[in-house]
Amino acid sequence: MILKLRQRMARDESGFTLVELLVVMLILGLLAAIAIPAFFNQRNKAKDADAKSATRTAETAMETYATDNNGAYTGATVAKLTAIEPTLNNAGANLTVPAVAADSYTVQVKSNAPSGNLFQISRTNTGTTSLRCGTGAGVPPTNPGQDGCPSSGDWGS
Repeated sequence: MILKLRQRMARDESGFTLVELLVVMLILGLLAAIAIPAFFNQRNKAKDADAKSATRTAETAMETYATDNNGAYTGATVAKLTAIEPTLNNAGANLTVPAVAADSYTVQVKSNAPSGNLFQISRTNTGTTSLRCGTGAGVPPTNPGQDGCPSSGDWGS
């Protein structure tokens, strides 16, 4: 009799109830709702980090150009900078040199992230360097605060 009772209890209690399965599905859905947007945001931040790196590389290429040009930045172009630093070809059409003078310059790279952040480095005639970012065109860019661009618009020192 006890054996039959144990067999019947084992048969009746095997598997999961519908409520248990629904709770598990609810938990998985909540985790996915949190994790998927965070994953996509990380991809955008990585694209912005790539643009920041290319901007720093363009700054180094600009300084190298000036060293080879008697200390003047005049005449620097994207083509000349990519000749100095071939890895800038990876930035493609995203690299621009919107302002160049004998003693100052601005280089900028547009991110491939959906935000389209512009990362910009400007050097003044006094030697002061500023690193600005934002989604709007201009010197400095406007509308900071998207993906890898801090809300202050200043992305480094």
